[in-house]
Amino acid sequence: MKIDLHKIKELSNLELLARQLVEGFITGLHKSPYHGFSVEFAEHRLYNTGESTKDIDWKVYARTDKLFSKRYEEETNLRCTILIDHSSSMYYPKENNGKITFSVMAAAAISFMLQRQRDAIGITTFSDQIENQTQVKSTHSHLHKLLILLEQLLHSAPAVKKKTSIPEVLHQIANKIHKRSLVIIFSDMFDNREQVQELINGLHHLKYNNHEVLLFHVVDKKTEVSFDFEDRPYHFIDLETREELKLNPSQIREHYTGKVSAYFQDLAVKCGQLKIDFITADIHDDFDKILYAYLIKRGKMK
Repeated sequence: MKIDLHKIKELSNLELLARQLVEGFITGLHKSPYHGFSVEFAEHRLYNTGESTKDIDWKVYARTDKLFSKRYEEETNLRCTILIDHSSSMYYPKENNGKITFSVMAAAAISFMLQRQRDAIGITTFSDQIENQTQVKSTHSHLHKLLILLEQLLHSAPAVKKKTSIPEVLHQIANKIHKRSLVIIFSDMFDNREQVQELINGLHHLKYNNHEVLLFHVVDKKTEVSFDFEDRPYHFIDLETREELKLNPSQIREHYTGKVSAYFQDLAVKCGQLKIDFITADIHDDFDKILYAYLIKRGKMK
């Protein structure tokens, strides 16, 4: 499902929008070959041999030929911390604050999915340090508080000269959160490109502490990766340092795209070696890719 990023900030009820996004996604899954998977996600869990048969949903069995047990409110199978990069570069493009808007909406939808599954959720925002860190709970009242926090983030003024220090934040998070958690990260990963190994060390710290990691690289792919600008002079301003540069994009496009592609390819390879899911989240794509990636990751943790 795709939502106009310009309109997200105009809507006053993030919970309603997240609900619509998730329900539309689930409806799509029900119509797909993954019908049984979506049922398991939405309302049930797989029946394990040896368990009592009293909770088996025989109607679902008749439709899918698979055994699912009904889930109950007290069941909490997963603890999840969602990290949202709140540095200045996340407010690009300026006309719709695209990357932070996309990240907030995706985090809201995933939080809604987690609570619907009776899983525990917490949200942490960061730049060069942790800015806000909530508790990790599974109640609906807690979800409501998280959505209020996300709405505040959505409507906050663009940060000025707020840099990113992802490695330091990851080390802090690795030591703070509950063992065996799912950590979901939304960031444009525009940290110091010379410190890739420090970033990998931070991710390795999470894995060493037995956390599963889902890393969404949030990007405006057209301009930030392909450098697809019109062939005319531009005035570029670094959102985190405020450094300025005047040039014609055609002069550096080949060099720029080569460097950016190599950086993110290197990062993706290193994440793969750590068994970390590295997923490019283009803000111009729909949200189904994000929700499906989360759903697969959660399924692997059972």
